[in-house]
Amino acid sequence: MQQSTPRDVRRVPVVGAAVALAAGMLVALAPAAHAAAGANLPFTSVEAESATTDGTKIGPDYTQGTLASEASGRKAVRLGSGQRVEFTVPRAANAVNVAYSVPDGQSGTLDVYVNGTRLAKSLPVTSKYSYIDTGWIPGARTHHFFDDARLLLGRDVQAGDRIAFQSTGTQVTVDVADFEQVAAAASQPAGSVSVTSKGADPSGQSDSTQAFRDAVAAAQGGVVWIPPGDYRLTSSLSGVQNVTLQGAGSWYSVVHTSRFIDQSSSSGNVHIKDFAVLGEVTERVDSNPDNFVNGSLGPGSSVSGMWLQHLKVGLWLMGNNDNLVVENNRILDTTADGLNLNGTARGVRVRNNFLRNQGDDSLAMWSLYAPDTNSSFENNTISQPNLANGIAIYGGTDIAVRNNLISDTNALGSGIAISNQKFLDPFHPLAGTITVDGNTLVRTGAMNPNWNHPMGALRVDSYDSAINATVSITNTTITDSPYGAFEFVSGGGQGYPVRNVTVDGATVRNTGTVVVQAEAQGAATFRNVTATGVGAAGVYNCPYPASSGSFALTDGGGNSGWSSTWSDCSTWPQPGQGNPDPDPNRNLAKGRPATATGSQDVYTPGKAVDGDPNSYWESTNNAFPQSWTVDLGSTEAVRRLVLKLPPSSAWGARTQTITVLGSTDGATYSTVVGPQGYRFDPATGNTATVSLPAGTSLRHLRLTVSANTGWPAGQFSEVEAYLTS
Repeated sequence: MQQSTPRDVRRVPVVGAAVALAAGMLVALAPAAHAAAGANLPFTSVEAESATTDGTKIGPDYTQGTLASEASGRKAVRLGSGQRVEFTVPRAANAVNVAYSVPDGQSGTLDVYVNGTRLAKSLPVTSKYSYIDTGWIPGARTHHFFDDARLLLGRDVQAGDRIAFQSTGTQVTVDVADFEQVAAAASQPAGSVSVTSKGADPSGQSDSTQAFRDAVAAAQGGVVWIPPGDYRLTSSLSGVQNVTLQGAGSWYSVVHTSRFIDQSSSSGNVHIKDFAVLGEVTERVDSNPDNFVNGSLGPGSSVSGMWLQHLKVGLWLMGNNDNLVVENNRILDTTADGLNLNGTARGVRVRNNFLRNQGDDSLAMWSLYAPDTNSSFENNTISQPNLANGIAIYGGTDIAVRNNLISDTNALGSGIAISNQKFLDPFHPLAGTITVDGNTLVRTGAMNPNWNHPMGALRVDSYDSAINATVSITNTTITDSPYGAFEFVSGGGQGYPVRNVTVDGATVRNTGTVVVQAEAQGAATFRNVTATGVGAAGVYNCPYPASSGSFALTDGGGNSGWSSTWSDCSTWPQPGQGNPDPDPNRNLAKGRPATATGSQDVYTPGKAVDGDPNSYWESTNNAFPQSWTVDLGSTEAVRRLVLKLPPSSAWGARTQTITVLGSTDGATYSTVVGPQGYRFDPATGNTATVSLPAGTSLRHLRLTVSANTGWPAGQFSEVEAYLTS
């Protein structure tokens, strides 16, 4: 799913799992008494930049639209013709998969060398499935630069052996190599119906669609066997129910089709396992069902051991998929989502899968038409979604996101998004308890060009409606986020609140800007959150719109390393810049969260700190006294207040009786200046200045209005607070 509606442009410029990065390999290390994050994978990945090469290392780069920004680790190795990159094999293997990129419109090969000896086999590389344009998605640019190519080596290699890839005739950028020991092809199960017995062609020369349909019809209650070979299907299967489709292994049994199953309903008991489906999707066309599964497999079904590549979406699931299990699969190089539970999912488990290079959310739940309920994404490894989130939960009831390892999100996305963005109606917002536990996020979060500011590694977003579900975020590790770690935002620009959030047990390392990026009204409690290497400040707390209200951060204890607050809501922190010394002449109240005991109609408290002299707060009428309060973000030695009303001569002169109070904790207030009458006159700018006594120190400034000779309410168009007298 995408940020389909750009957010309003802002008027302000705009103990957990450890991660070991050793020898170019990404490994999740589990803390005591908690499961390791990510999938248990049959291969070991090695980054090209950690290998030996005579090519050029590129990156790191986080800029949308650059090649390095989409690479694993944000680094890769560029090879000219004749140049090579040589990997030290990390484990016993007989197969390799290489993530690579070639310039648009070009193709070529990589020669393969084992311990210096060239193999007869080479690895084809092509730009055919790359360079995707989605101009209808706001903020998108050409993306999806990388692709994957795999090869059975025809021999065994051992840990410490050397495998080199040499470019021949075209520039190739090598990102990462996956080394795997592939088991021998499985044998046909007794009593199964082979597709070849129904006329399927394992050479791929003839269309095998009808043979697959006939085998499915003949094997009801049993197994359809797909022997080793390459099979070409020219149209999708439907009416698939009460049957198992099984191959000899995803490296041996290969089906070539962009649409494998397309059906709106099924009685269920469908089990699909152990073969590959390779599509021919070269552009994203959302009206086309270019998916491995489009629709329903029915209750009690499963998908396991599959290799899915070059499709629009791996699984786009609608209708009844109750208690579906999707596990131990590889989903690579899709132009849109890897998997999307598109409403009505109940009891679905998506676990132990590997996803790389999605053109949209890698894993998503979208509660359209009916809520996704009691479903989970668990122990998945996700790398390089290049136009959205690693995991996105759009609505739903009692959802869990547990023990996932997510790395290298690019544009328009976070590592994990918990959101009420609806896209379409009828949408079912988040409800019940949303559990986000044990996840590790590495280099996640990205710049959102529609917002002109960044998205955090883990985002809670009241995009289209308030978040009232209980959101429990526990045992999280966030490493090397280019921007913020935890973001709370109302991405549609309407200021809906984010409530009932608890963050308990988090380790944040080397975050580019802040630990908490709060841009919505609401509240969250933080416990046992430790941070090191914070790039700018601990907290950015500037809700948008400024009139929407404040975001309350409750310190539940055990927090360390992120106590500072970004000092200036009129600017965005930049990665690594630190928290600059603020301008001593700045208005401390501008853009800060404001509240009041009451407001009249649209004249809300934030209008007194929005920088617009013609907008204003007006309290409930005929109900003196009335109070207006602003949170300055940190304790300040305020010496002067400037109070304003709109400068128009239509505003007659008046006197307001005002008491100034202050607090350092927002709970206990003391009087700073007792009740006095302040004259506002358009002839002299309609302003009044209040001098505060030396020694005044406050974070929360409160003005209590007990009388107004011009109108039966308290009124301010701007409240300005200054350090200078």
